[in-house]
Amino acid sequence: MIADTPLDRIDDIVAAATRAAGQLAESTPAQRAAWLHAAADGLDKAGDELIALAVKETHLPEQPRLRSELARTVFQLRLFAEVLDDGEFLRATIDHADPAWPMGPRPDIRRTVVPLGPVLVFTASNFPLALSVAGHDTAAALAAGCPVIVKAHPGHPELSARTRDVLVAALAAAGAPEGVFENIYGVDAGTTALRHPDIQAAAFTGSVPGGRALFDIANARPRPIPFYGELGSLNPVVVTAGAVAARGAEIARGFVGSFTLGAGQFCTKPGLLLLPVGHGLEQNLVDAIAAVPGQPMLNDRIAAGYRAGVAELREQSAVERLSPDPASDDDSGFRPTLLRVRASDFLTDREILDRECFGPESLIIEYDGEEELLAVLNALEPGLTATVHAEESEYEQVRALLPLLTRLAGRLLWNGWPTGITLSWAQQHGGPYPATTSPQFTSMGAAAIERFLRPVAWQDFPDALLPAPLREANPWRLPRRVDGKR
Repeated sequence: MIADTPLDRIDDIVAAATRAAGQLAESTPAQRAAWLHAAADGLDKAGDELIALAVKETHLPEQPRLRSELARTVFQLRLFAEVLDDGEFLRATIDHADPAWPMGPRPDIRRTVVPLGPVLVFTASNFPLALSVAGHDTAAALAAGCPVIVKAHPGHPELSARTRDVLVAALAAAGAPEGVFENIYGVDAGTTALRHPDIQAAAFTGSVPGGRALFDIANARPRPIPFYGELGSLNPVVVTAGAVAARGAEIARGFVGSFTLGAGQFCTKPGLLLLPVGHGLEQNLVDAIAAVPGQPMLNDRIAAGYRAGVAELREQSAVERLSPDPASDDDSGFRPTLLRVRASDFLTDREILDRECFGPESLIIEYDGEEELLAVLNALEPGLTATVHAEESEYEQVRALLPLLTRLAGRLLWNGWPTGITLSWAQQHGGPYPATTSPQFTSMGAAAIERFLRPVAWQDFPDALLPAPLREANPWRLPRRVDGKR
């Protein structure tokens, strides 16, 4: 049993992080890259122990799920070390003094980014390694040079505590300053830390109600801070008539595999499938669902939320259950729920139907022609992803949809499925509210570091007083823009 952090300890923990922030701001990218590699090595070495705790606390299987998640957690730490080695994230820009500048004489101006300071991270339940204590928010903030305080998730407290110990030991052994990382436990501890004046940013992955409550706290502070929340998403999938005719059975199998993956407990689960009226894929979908075994959910609270969500959807008179009623759904195994509704009825009841149901549930919306499809897309809440399944002969039809899809999501997919987010330099995991609170950023991939940095310009400073990225000799050998040229 992990006790909640006493509220009178929050000041001490934040003070330690604040002291570490000064040292981190003076650290080099190479030093921080070494710390991240050490953290990755520590997690790798403790992998068997961490996975055993994750199995015990979350009902997730060791193979392949938790093994692959551990590999992902280690990889993302190493990916941010590569970002640091590359140096472009500093966005070093130099404009030399120019007396002939068309706007009048220009002073010497040099711009780069600096760490925000101590960051508070609220972890997720559904990825106890990759989105938790040593997860992507922690990795990105440490890479940026920000100390991290993690509000651990109650769904896996022992795993959180052990991961914290591994991370603190690895960072200390690699030379990182004391106070660079710490865990706190309990709802009150989390909100108290969020209100602390020395916390400079916060990140969150979870539900819309929980994330919105924290977002409001962050903005109600005397000095509001950035709050990077990933809240909820339905991830619509549009299937054209041409795609149904060419490979309808394949699409049905792929869709069922995607929305039931991990018992539907992924933020990228396709929660809406838009099919043309008369698609004829009912039996393909039912057969694919029959092949999916019952799957446990992460914990009792999430299971109860799933039951309530499905019950509310089924109460709508226009909604029909396409999947067979399960013989029983209990904590040991939940069968998929697939519902369907006509587009016109969806538009009438969209306040209820256009909501995320966290678990192995999805809703088919049957549209009659392009006009009705456009009406549905216009009405949808934004999300993380939007997918199109279409054929080459339908490019012009799809082109007409792209402005709407771009408005809806931060990642667009062609003839694929949104579950399974690779970590890379170009990845974008974000979208307009309620998908995220800051759609101009990503929470995954190399660009996630940008959330924890802010730009500063130095005007007419002597070279000796400039930060290393802006000195004339370019001591770190960075990619830079000088007088407008790379």
